[in-house]
Amino acid sequence: MRRSRWLAPWKDSLVKPAIYHCVSRVVDRRYVFGDAEREQFRIYLRMYEKFTGCRLLSYCIMSNHFHILLEVPPMPQGGLGDEELLTRLRAIYTDGVVSLVEKELADARAKGIAEYADQIHKRYTYRMHDLSQFMKTVLQRTTRWYNLCHQRKGTLWEERYKSVIVEDGIAARTMAAYIDLNPLRAGMVSDPAEYRWSSYGEAVGGGTNGNGKKAREGLVRACMSHRGGGFESEKWKEVAKVYRKAMGLALERKSGRAGEEVNEAKSKRLAAVTKKSLQLGEKPDPNALKQDDNDTVLPELRKAEMLRYRIRYFTDGAIIGSKAFVNEAFTKARERFSERRKDGARKMRGKAAAAGDALWSVRDLKVDV
Repeated sequence: MRRSRWLAPWKDSLVKPAIYHCVSRVVDRRYVFGDAEREQFRIYLRMYEKFTGCRLLSYCIMSNHFHILLEVPPMPQGGLGDEELLTRLRAIYTDGVVSLVEKELADARAKGIAEYADQIHKRYTYRMHDLSQFMKTVLQRTTRWYNLCHQRKGTLWEERYKSVIVEDGIAARTMAAYIDLNPLRAGMVSDPAEYRWSSYGEAVGGGTNGNGKKAREGLVRACMSHRGGGFESEKWKEVAKVYRKAMGLALERKSGRAGEEVNEAKSKRLAAVTKKSLQLGEKPDPNALKQDDNDTVLPELRKAEMLRYRIRYFTDGAIIGSKAFVNEAFTKARERFSERRKDGARKMRGKAAAAGDALWSVRDLKVDV
């Protein structure tokens, strides 16, 4: 019997965000996503973001898999108003369908039949503010589109998608950077800003809509949610500098490349980044890498070097965050573990050891870490 997906115990909280890193691969890991496929997948991500009320904080669409960092806020207290429901429906339905729903609602309100209006809402809202429904609809919609375009049948995806619960603050920022660095790790670009189908590439390059506002909003939220930051795109200039430093890139983006630091040998690259920062006379932000709970600062350069590797904890660790965060989630889902297990937090090892005591996992991975 398949175990139910582990959701954040505080998923209905109005103050503590429920953030997930989700990954899925194409069946047989075939490289089937070209430019058209990646662009269509991004279109579906944005469509269902509008429809469901979930928010993309970071994403990267590769040739045979994708990563997304998704925040799933609770349904607003009191539910959605009629106008808000119709606005969301317009994201995925035709004008004709929305007009029929609008007429149904108007008739129900005019006749004072609140129960019928509620039924109309429930017809659609069960798919909103829900991780599984978001992923299910995006993956199914992509499969139908791809099969139609390529005259094929059957599933497009290798297995059930993976999801990891991520703490806001340093964990969310680190995970977002890890996601945006996928094309750099694969050797496809020298600067993640050059990759079109990622949150950072969209934020810097503007994406198909020409401004990149949605991507900037998501990355601002990923980097600042622990300080009460929302989706304020106007804070992008402040966040962009910190975010590039988190990725271990030169602070000033050069045209077509990240600077010599990115292409040098790994042992020299991070030292070069530090030297360049000093030459520019830039003052480091003392709050940029603080963890809100204990003001612990990750060794910035070692962490940036860590993100150049595949980190299995980030896809298989189940929960990533501070020790207190992981233990809290463990306590609230105690039934998932044997009685011999006394606590949840496990130190990350191997290539992830640079995270030190700032990031922990609930799973003690022993192979390929």
